[in-house]
Amino acid sequence: MTDLPRISRQFSQRSVMEAIVQGGPISRASIAKLTGLSKQTISEIMRGLEQEGWVQETGRTSGHVGRTAVTYELVHDAAYIIAVDLGGTKVRVALTDLACQIFAEAATPTDPRGGQFVVDQIAALVFDAAAKQRVARKKIRLAVIGAPGAPDPATGRILLAPNIAGFAMMNVLDAFEKALGVAVMIENDVNLAVLGENWLGRGQGIDNLAYIALGTGVGSGLMLGGHLVRGAAHAAGEIGFMPIGADAFAEESLRTGAFERAVATHAMTDRYHALTGRQVSVPAIFENAARGDKDALAVLDETARHLAQGVAAIAAIANPEKIILGGSIGLRPEMLSRVKALLPLCFPYPVTVEASELGARAALIGAAAIGLGQLHNTLFGVDAPDGRISLPPAQAAALKEAAI
Repeated sequence: MTDLPRISRQFSQRSVMEAIVQGGPISRASIAKLTGLSKQTISEIMRGLEQEGWVQETGRTSGHVGRTAVTYELVHDAAYIIAVDLGGTKVRVALTDLACQIFAEAATPTDPRGGQFVVDQIAALVFDAAAKQRVARKKIRLAVIGAPGAPDPATGRILLAPNIAGFAMMNVLDAFEKALGVAVMIENDVNLAVLGENWLGRGQGIDNLAYIALGTGVGSGLMLGGHLVRGAAHAAGEIGFMPIGADAFAEESLRTGAFERAVATHAMTDRYHALTGRQVSVPAIFENAARGDKDALAVLDETARHLAQGVAAIAAIANPEKIILGGSIGLRPEMLSRVKALLPLCFPYPVTVEASELGARAALIGAAAIGLGQLHNTLFGVDAPDGRISLPPAQAAALKEAAI
């Protein structure tokens, strides 16, 4: 019983912060209407939030009869979140504020040595970006790392991530927390991408949504009923291991899945090499196809055929309203047009497939989103299983590129 006043105040504070996040700048009177809390309670909470530097006055209401009222909003730079999108070939990092504005961003090729080298590389990128933007390290409160594979909360390892050496053998979570000096959340990168698209991309307002990322590897993120699907071992969406495309019983398929071996980067380059005897990059294959190279066109056709089968498999199992394609290969219009043409030939009802609107930044935006919700909950929420604070409306989110 002694905890009831504290819990009640936490719920009240959460309600006030929810109103500010969703409606700021906002007056105390408007907060009272939205929350049902008394003006005295709101005044006490606002006083504490102002003293601690989380909210500030922004002006006064206008345009209506009667006395004007002071309006308040979040102090956007009171705390920062590190967002990381770690891929097999490239790593992107960003710093976001409490408004989810990405204003410090950097990208570089992923250290091929993997393991601790990658952890140290990311820490160096983050602190360099913070220094350039004059962000004090003490204001950085949380990091969200998007990585390929399946994070194992029990051990801190990341499984099923063959493109990042060493992560299956080390406590990645602990290594990141030591290197960054803040609390860290690790999430599958494609899960973050589907969250990003659901918040600010082509998946807005869609509760049943799938995202397929195709590049160096292949993976998918899935939302059903408005909730992210992670699975019992956080491995939901590892479609690279679907037993289609290549020989699922080949020993190699236990490390790099049969489907990934049929559609990802190495599959395309190997296919082109088999036809021509020449080893070229995936961008070069697309360029050659644009010039009418019949072998390059054959590679695109065969890759699209396998990808269409993967899209159909997801549609058959999850029945999402929309499937979004991303990744360096999935974003190509040549791939999207082929998949759309092939789907009616292998699946009995229409499937809506679109290219990602957020492109290479989808996972970063998803990381910023999940980090913002977690940070708000930690600072202003309650000790409850679902004590999340919702994100700012999409039209209010100030996500933009930064020159660093």
